[in-house]
Amino acid sequence: MSQKPLCVVTHWVHPEIINYLEPHCRLVVNKTRETWPRQILFDHLKEADAAMMFMPDWVDAELLDNAPRLKIVGAALKGYDNFDVDALTSRGVWLSYVPDLLTIPTAELTIALMLALGRHVLPGDKRVRSGAFEGWRPIFYGQGLHGSTVGIIGLGRLGQAVAQRLAGWGVKLIGYDIAELPDERKRELALAQTDMPTLLATADWVVCVSPLTPESKGLLGAAELAAMKPGAFLVNTGRGSCVDEEAVTEALEKGHLAGYAADVFAFEDWGLADRPRDVPEALRDPGLRTVFTPHLGSAVEQVRIDIAMEAARNIVDVLCGKAPRNPVNTI
Repeated sequence: MSQKPLCVVTHWVHPEIINYLEPHCRLVVNKTRETWPRQILFDHLKEADAAMMFMPDWVDAELLDNAPRLKIVGAALKGYDNFDVDALTSRGVWLSYVPDLLTIPTAELTIALMLALGRHVLPGDKRVRSGAFEGWRPIFYGQGLHGSTVGIIGLGRLGQAVAQRLAGWGVKLIGYDIAELPDERKRELALAQTDMPTLLATADWVVCVSPLTPESKGLLGAAELAAMKPGAFLVNTGRGSCVDEEAVTEALEKGHLAGYAADVFAFEDWGLADRPRDVPEALRDPGLRTVFTPHLGSAVEQVRIDIAMEAARNIVDVLCGKAPRNPVNTI
């Protein structure tokens, strides 16, 4: 009797995912919460027929040369710029992704970051915990959302979801994207699509939810930050490298930018050879008005189960001789 195919799961997943995969394949699973060193990953992939991979994984020709049996990389993510699609396709390896399960939780977190930044939630929490709070005082006056102009950069699924969730907050919505939304959709969202200079000059809140492409890398650099309305806030829940973190630091230090919140950071963009190796120390200065979360966009228990399960279904499709349900490439 021939052995079942081998599937490597490169990061920790919930037991439900293991239970779903086990009838279809043998498993090698990273049971820690850390990323395997690359050589260990190579060792595990030598005999692998399938792999479930995640954001910290970087798939290139070198990795694929170490995985000659591989038939599918089932990516448990939406953005796949750290996966060399051409290299996968040329070797006859499917790449699948999860197109939409991350949208709603990331949109929710975006608004949470806006409120935390504008309303001094972190300094307020620190004051209460310090024991210095003696009751109401006229301090920590912040910036609410009502009556403000929110400019959304990137009007894909995530940008539209943010706009939908701001309905009823009493904000004026404007947006920028290289693709024009249908007029009917703009009416549904009560959003005016405009150009980047107009958005930067008029928005009280600039929300960057752009995917990472060659065109969007460094989309918000020093010149764009200088063009923002003085005293505006910037929130990034798209991709770290869309924002120049050094320029953000300088804009905060000068007081031109009122505050910065982010759930994504440039060092996480594993596919970029010139990525930094951590969040800039100067940006982490507690004296700056910032709110940071460690990539919690889709970190909702059931959502993460659903994302990994969708990746697992794509893998099982291919191991059963079918095309994956959410393919990036064509084999």
